[in-house]
Amino acid sequence: HVLKCCQKVLAWVPVAFIALVVAWSYYAYVVELCVYFLFFSTIFTKFLYFIAVVYLVVFHLSFVMFVWSYGKTIFTSPATPSNEFCLSKADKEQYEKEERPESQQEILRRAAKDLPIYTTTASRAIRYCDRCQLIKPDRCHHCSACDMCVLKMDHHCPWVNNCVGFSNYKFFLLFLMYSLLYCLFVAATVLQYFIKFWT
Repeated sequence: HVLKCCQKVLAWVPVAFIALVVAWSYYAYVVELCVYFLFFSTIFTKFLYFIAVVYLVVFHLSFVMFVWSYGKTIFTSPATPSNEFCLSKADKEQYEKEERPESQQEILRRAAKDLPIYTTTASRAIRYCDRCQLIKPDRCHHCSACDMCVLKMDHHCPWVNNCVGFSNYKFFLLFLMYSLLYCLFVAATVLQYFIKFWT
Protein backbone atom coordinates (compact mmCIF):
# COMPACT_ATOMS: atom_id res chain seq x y z
CA HIS A 1 0.00 0.00 0.00
CA VAL A 2 2.84 2.40 0.89
CA LEU A 3 4.70 1.50 -2.31
CA LYS A 4 1.57 2.22 -4.40
CA CYS A 5 1.16 5.60 -2.69
CA CYS A 6 4.82 6.43 -3.39
CA GLN A 7 4.37 5.44 -7.04
CA LYS A 8 1.28 7.65 -7.35
CA VAL A 9 3.15 10.62 -5.86
CA LEU A 10 6.26 10.06 -8.02
CA ALA A 11 4.08 9.80 -11.14
CA TRP A 12 3.29 13.53 -10.72
CA VAL A 13 7.00 14.55 -10.86
CA PRO A 14 7.10 14.93 -14.70
CA VAL A 15 3.86 16.97 -14.59
CA ALA A 16 5.31 19.21 -11.85
CA PHE A 17 8.48 19.63 -13.94
CA ILE A 18 6.44 20.74 -16.99
CA ALA A 19 4.42 23.13 -14.78
CA LEU A 20 7.64 24.69 -13.42
CA VAL A 21 9.12 25.09 -16.92
CA VAL A 22 5.91 26.72 -18.17
CA ALA A 23 5.76 29.04 -15.12
CA TRP A 24 9.40 30.02 -15.67
CA SER A 25 8.79 30.65 -19.39
CA TYR A 26 5.79 32.83 -18.52
CA TYR A 27 7.86 34.91 -16.09
CA ALA A 28 10.82 35.18 -18.47
CA TYR A 29 8.70 36.22 -21.44
CA VAL A 30 6.09 38.48 -19.83
CA VAL A 31 8.04 40.10 -17.01
CA GLU A 32 11.65 40.07 -18.23
CA LEU A 33 11.13 40.61 -21.97
CA CYS A 34 7.86 42.47 -22.45
CA VAL A 35 7.61 44.50 -19.23
CA TYR A 36 11.18 45.24 -18.17
CA PHE A 37 13.00 45.26 -21.48
CA LEU A 38 10.44 46.61 -23.92
CA PHE A 39 8.34 48.90 -21.71
CA PHE A 40 11.25 50.29 -19.68
CA SER A 41 13.75 50.45 -22.50
CA THR A 42 15.87 53.62 -22.75
CA ILE A 43 14.92 53.86 -26.43
CA PHE A 44 11.19 53.60 -25.68
CA THR A 45 9.09 54.41 -28.75
CA LYS A 46 5.47 53.98 -29.79
CA PHE A 47 6.55 51.25 -32.19
CA LEU A 48 8.33 49.36 -29.37
CA TYR A 49 5.21 49.73 -27.22
CA PHE A 50 3.04 48.40 -30.07
CA ILE A 51 5.40 45.42 -30.55
CA ALA A 52 5.26 44.63 -26.82
CA VAL A 53 1.43 44.72 -26.80
CA VAL A 54 1.24 42.45 -29.88
CA TYR A 55 3.76 40.05 -28.29
CA LEU A 56 1.74 39.94 -25.06
CA VAL A 57 -1.60 39.34 -26.79
CA VAL A 58 -0.31 36.54 -29.05
CA PHE A 59 1.71 35.03 -26.19
CA HIS A 60 -1.28 34.92 -23.84
CA LEU A 61 -3.54 33.38 -26.50
CA SER A 62 -1.06 30.57 -27.18
CA PHE A 63 -0.28 30.21 -23.46
CA VAL A 64 -3.95 29.87 -22.44
CA MET A 65 -4.68 27.32 -25.18
CA PHE A 66 -1.53 25.36 -24.28
CA VAL A 67 -2.37 25.26 -20.55
CA TRP A 68 -6.06 24.44 -21.23
CA SER A 69 -5.26 21.50 -23.54
CA TYR A 70 -2.56 20.24 -21.16
CA GLY A 71 -4.99 20.35 -18.22
CA LYS A 72 -7.73 18.59 -20.20
CA THR A 73 -5.26 15.85 -21.21
CA ILE A 74 -4.24 15.32 -17.59
CA PHE A 75 -7.65 15.45 -15.93
CA THR A 76 -9.87 13.79 -18.57
CA SER A 77 -10.20 10.21 -17.42
CA PRO A 78 -9.46 7.67 -20.16
CA ALA A 79 -12.60 5.83 -21.24
CA THR A 80 -13.08 2.29 -19.99
CA PRO A 81 -15.25 -0.45 -21.53
CA SER A 82 -18.95 -0.34 -20.66
CA ASN A 83 -20.65 -2.89 -18.40
CA GLU A 84 -21.86 -4.95 -21.37
CA PHE A 85 -18.27 -6.25 -21.76
CA CYS A 86 -18.24 -7.64 -18.21
CA LEU A 87 -19.11 -11.30 -17.72
CA SER A 88 -22.28 -12.14 -15.85
CA LYS A 89 -21.83 -13.51 -12.34
CA ALA A 90 -22.63 -17.05 -13.50
CA ASP A 91 -20.23 -16.86 -16.47
CA LYS A 92 -17.50 -15.41 -14.26
CA GLU A 93 -17.83 -18.20 -11.72
CA GLN A 94 -17.84 -20.82 -14.48
CA TYR A 95 -14.81 -19.17 -16.16
CA GLU A 96 -12.83 -19.17 -12.90
CA LYS A 97 -13.68 -22.84 -12.18
CA GLU A 98 -12.53 -23.99 -15.61
CA GLU A 99 -8.88 -24.93 -15.85
CA ARG A 100 -8.69 -25.73 -19.56
CA PRO A 101 -8.14 -22.73 -21.88
CA GLU A 102 -10.44 -24.25 -24.53
CA SER A 103 -13.38 -24.35 -22.10
CA GLN A 104 -12.64 -20.80 -20.92
CA GLN A 105 -12.62 -19.62 -24.54
CA GLU A 106 -15.98 -21.29 -25.13
CA ILE A 107 -17.47 -19.33 -22.21
CA LEU A 108 -15.97 -16.10 -23.59
CA ARG A 109 -17.26 -16.81 -27.11
CA ARG A 110 -20.75 -17.42 -25.77
CA ALA A 111 -20.65 -14.17 -23.74
CA ALA A 112 -19.21 -12.15 -26.66
CA LYS A 113 -21.51 -13.39 -29.45
CA ASP A 114 -23.67 -10.21 -29.36
CA LEU A 115 -20.80 -7.78 -28.66
CA PRO A 116 -19.18 -5.63 -31.38
CA ILE A 117 -15.82 -7.46 -31.30
CA TYR A 118 -13.81 -8.03 -34.47
CA THR A 119 -10.24 -8.25 -33.18
CA THR A 120 -9.05 -11.48 -31.59
CA THR A 121 -5.63 -12.86 -30.68
CA ALA A 122 -3.37 -14.54 -33.26
CA SER A 123 -4.89 -17.89 -32.28
CA ARG A 124 -8.44 -16.48 -32.88
CA ALA A 125 -9.13 -16.37 -29.13
CA ILE A 126 -11.39 -13.76 -27.51
CA ARG A 127 -9.26 -11.23 -25.62
CA TYR A 128 -10.02 -11.21 -21.90
CA CYS A 129 -8.52 -9.11 -19.10
CA ASP A 130 -8.06 -11.13 -15.91
CA ARG A 131 -7.30 -7.98 -13.88
CA CYS A 132 -10.44 -6.05 -14.86
CA GLN A 133 -12.44 -9.25 -15.49
CA LEU A 134 -13.95 -8.14 -18.78
CA ILE A 135 -13.89 -9.02 -22.46
CA LYS A 136 -11.64 -6.55 -24.24
CA PRO A 137 -13.24 -4.53 -27.05
CA ASP A 138 -11.19 -3.73 -30.16
CA ARG A 139 -8.11 -1.56 -29.49
CA CYS A 140 -8.67 -1.88 -25.75
CA HIS A 141 -5.56 -2.58 -23.67
CA HIS A 142 -4.83 -2.89 -19.98
CA CYS A 143 -2.57 -0.12 -18.69
CA SER A 144 -0.31 -1.34 -15.90
CA ALA A 145 0.36 2.24 -14.72
CA CYS A 146 -3.35 3.16 -14.44
CA ASP A 147 -4.33 -0.44 -13.57
CA MET A 148 -7.39 -0.45 -15.82
CA CYS A 149 -8.47 -1.29 -19.36
CA VAL A 150 -8.50 1.76 -21.64
CA LEU A 151 -10.59 2.09 -24.80
CA LYS A 152 -8.65 2.91 -27.97
CA MET A 153 -5.48 3.09 -25.90
CA ASP A 154 -2.59 4.85 -27.61
CA HIS A 155 -0.03 4.91 -24.78
CA HIS A 156 0.52 5.88 -21.16
CA CYS A 157 2.22 9.27 -21.17
CA PRO A 158 4.31 10.06 -18.06
CA TRP A 159 4.35 13.77 -18.98
CA VAL A 160 0.59 13.97 -18.41
CA ASN A 161 0.41 11.13 -15.84
CA ASN A 162 -2.49 9.64 -17.76
CA CYS A 163 -3.33 7.23 -20.53
CA VAL A 164 -3.97 8.69 -23.95
CA GLY A 165 -7.07 6.99 -25.24
CA PHE A 166 -10.60 7.40 -26.56
CA SER A 167 -11.76 10.25 -24.30
CA ASN A 168 -8.66 12.47 -24.25
CA TYR A 169 -6.89 11.74 -27.55
CA LYS A 170 -8.19 15.00 -29.07
CA PHE A 171 -6.89 17.01 -26.10
CA PHE A 172 -3.50 15.28 -26.32
CA LEU A 173 -3.12 16.21 -30.00
CA LEU A 174 -4.23 19.78 -29.25
CA PHE A 175 -1.70 19.90 -26.41
CA LEU A 176 1.08 18.84 -28.81
CA MET A 177 -0.01 21.39 -31.42
CA TYR A 178 -0.35 24.30 -28.97
CA SER A 179 2.95 23.46 -27.26
CA LEU A 180 4.67 23.52 -30.67
CA LEU A 181 3.08 26.88 -31.55
CA TYR A 182 3.93 28.25 -28.10
CA CYS A 183 7.60 27.21 -28.39
CA LEU A 184 7.93 28.46 -31.98
CA PHE A 185 6.39 31.84 -31.13
CA VAL A 186 8.61 32.35 -28.07
CA ALA A 187 11.72 31.23 -29.98
CA ALA A 188 10.95 33.48 -32.97
CA THR A 189 10.27 36.58 -30.86
CA VAL A 190 13.24 36.26 -28.49
CA LEU A 191 15.81 35.20 -31.10
CA GLN A 192 17.01 38.76 -31.82
CA TYR A 193 17.41 39.53 -28.10
CA PHE A 194 19.16 36.20 -27.56
CA ILE A 195 21.66 37.01 -30.33
CA LYS A 196 22.19 40.55 -28.94
CA PHE A 197 22.83 39.13 -25.45
CA TRP A 198 25.55 36.75 -26.65
CA THR A 199 27.19 39.18 -29.08
